[in-house]
Amino acid sequence: MVKNVLESPAVEKLTIDIEQNMRSTKDIRRFIEPSQGTLQRAVSKQHHVIFGRRGSVKSSLLRKAASDLTIDRRPIAYIDLEVFKGHSYPDVLLSVLIKTFSEFEEWLTTAAINPATKTSFWNKYFDTHPSRAAFNREDAIILAQTLHIHIDLLTSQLHSADDIDTHRIIRNEHEVTGQTELGLQVGLNKINVSGKLSDSHKVNGSQELDEAYRRSKTDYLHTHILEFQGLFDRMNQLSDGDSYLFLDDLYHIRRVDQARLIDYFHRLAKGHNLWLKIGTIRHRTQWYINGDPPVGIKLGDDAEDIDLDLTLEKYTITKQFLIRILNKFIDDTQEVTRQDLLVDDAVDRLILASGGVARDFLGIFRRSVTVARERIMSHGTAQRGPRIAIEDVNGAAGDYDTSKRQELIRDATDDQTKLEGMFQKLVSYYVDDLNTNVFLIDQKAHGGWVDLIQELVDLRLLHKIRSHVTVKSGHPRQIFEAYMIDISQYTGARMKYGLDDIKFWRPDSDDSLRKSSLIYDPEEIKIKDKKIIKIPNANMSPTLWDETWPSES
Repeated sequence: MVKNVLESPAVEKLTIDIEQNMRSTKDIRRFIEPSQGTLQRAVSKQHHVIFGRRGSVKSSLLRKAASDLTIDRRPIAYIDLEVFKGHSYPDVLLSVLIKTFSEFEEWLTTAAINPATKTSFWNKYFDTHPSRAAFNREDAIILAQTLHIHIDLLTSQLHSADDIDTHRIIRNEHEVTGQTELGLQVGLNKINVSGKLSDSHKVNGSQELDEAYRRSKTDYLHTHILEFQGLFDRMNQLSDGDSYLFLDDLYHIRRVDQARLIDYFHRLAKGHNLWLKIGTIRHRTQWYINGDPPVGIKLGDDAEDIDLDLTLEKYTITKQFLIRILNKFIDDTQEVTRQDLLVDDAVDRLILASGGVARDFLGIFRRSVTVARERIMSHGTAQRGPRIAIEDVNGAAGDYDTSKRQELIRDATDDQTKLEGMFQKLVSYYVDDLNTNVFLIDQKAHGGWVDLIQELVDLRLLHKIRSHVTVKSGHPRQIFEAYMIDISQYTGARMKYGLDDIKFWRPDSDDSLRKSSLIYDPEEIKIKDKKIIKIPNANMSPTLWDETWPSES
């Protein structure tokens, strides 16, 4: 007999189901729209850059949009750019273009021509039937074959050397033949001398032209762009509509190559009814470089942005969205409810621990089930009850830090040391020294340290909680932004007792955020990190020295 609901088969199935579906897949049946109108924008005839932290349903939105367009028989290609991580330009552009043409080729041979009655295809991937009739099979196959020819040519370019001097020798051979005849005839009435003298000769000759030129992959891509545009014109004519290209996780491409990559696809798409939908992390992406000519796409002019970051700043909206996601999984069990599993305060703790990120919310919930089970097995239900409590979420959140650190190493290879150093400085100063979990920065602040803070937000180690804060005294007319340090740094194994855990989401929390002591000033903290060294000479004043300054022997 099951002792409590957390040990039931239904909850076991629930946790496995969550683990299997935490990352975006082609199965989008559990997709929940982050905010009204987001999906409609994602399928509209407009270029979009979709911003969102890891796990913020960014990929799920793109896959859902691609699925809906496929059901409407719109030409689509979905490209996961993580596959090309570490590739350099122009090979990365060639690789992505090859993959793009391959995806459109597959669409032409499947979704474009499969009849609605082919349930083995439509039900397997989309669980429904297409809304339009199949297109002309012969035309689709011919276009698919043309795409395949270009794929082979691009692949040849990819595997060849780049930017090298090349020689081509053109040889022209020819042969001239000549013959000469002479004759004289002697007849009865006149003299005809009969005879023949012939001479033949052959003259062989040849010419060689040595042509030197420089072979460049970039030149190949530029000179063939009109041909590629023609392919999309043919595809639009076949489908009687527009085409869509989904480029997911652009931030995996080297930052120096990102703008050039999307610049090429933007030129390919412009005026040819091809719409780009680019998913990425905001502060790890360079989508536009101002120059002559400019490179990339300019937001507001060339494309619009869709921001999926439901942060803790929008606490009520974020809470409603995350609860809807969890309820979707729980309802599938048909045996338990959310109230059976969590106390009310534990829900709020889950929201805070996740920072508003859907994947982290589900991951920490799943670990909270395990922590609560272990607690009940060891100590029973007398102390915290049979459901997941705040302390169980705290323990799960502390353990979840390992996953976030691994993603930092994976996603921020170049800046890893700087980011870890900045994060450790914030934790040490605010959590360890000031016993608080919140800090402020000047809204107008700029520089390398501000960039690092924004990247730590994208990496979910810091969380923005308020964009407009004024302090009580000492900083008139200054506006600050408030950030919360991730719960994993002061819960679980890192439990910090006596911490002033600011309840910023409550209506009465404004004053607790308006303390000047919360302001982050790099120069001030640098001074506080130093210590006073006493100088033996009484005539000299004590001097501030850095702790790492070598001592005299």
